[in-house]
Amino acid sequence: MAKALIIVDVQNDFCPGGALGTERGHEVARGINELINGEHDYDVIVATQDWHIDPGAHFSNEPDFVDTWPVHCAADSEGARMHPEVDVSKIREFFRKGEYTAAYSGFEGHAVADESTLMADWLRQNGVAEVEVVGIATDHCVLATAQDALREGFEVSVIEMLCSPVDKTRGENALTQLEEAGAKIIR
Repeated sequence: MAKALIIVDVQNDFCPGGALGTERGHEVARGINELINGEHDYDVIVATQDWHIDPGAHFSNEPDFVDTWPVHCAADSEGARMHPEVDVSKIREFFRKGEYTAAYSGFEGHAVADESTLMADWLRQNGVAEVEVVGIATDHCVLATAQDALREGFEVSVIEMLCSPVDKTRGENALTQLEEAGAKIIR
């Protein structure tokens, strides 16, 4: 069975200087790029992108940073683009999520090549049984993606150093929660 790397939301708006920049976003992008351009054992590499067209109450002028957020990752914007240090030529498929509603898990996303294909189906069609998850933000979209991967029956690992949290404590709690749910945390 195949192994996939899932790169979660390594987009300009989630890196320093972006609308919702995380402290380690640039560092994570560089580290992921080194990983995918070096020797690795992934059969496929996929990536998720927040891709908001009109996500309703997900955007707010007075965000609570839990359920509502400032405008970010608007479809086709510079903020929604993958970080420039990630070699996108290594990514076999992109999954976009959140066009018209809040979406945190990559498993809510559809393939760019075929909008009727969801991530779980695409991974199974490509023989994937094991996934490693990296990206932004540890305490939100990485957490939700890894949780859904477990629910979908995949063997799941998360590479801690290639994830960036919004909040350090919540990020640590997210990793503990994932470990308790059965994910392997690579420290």
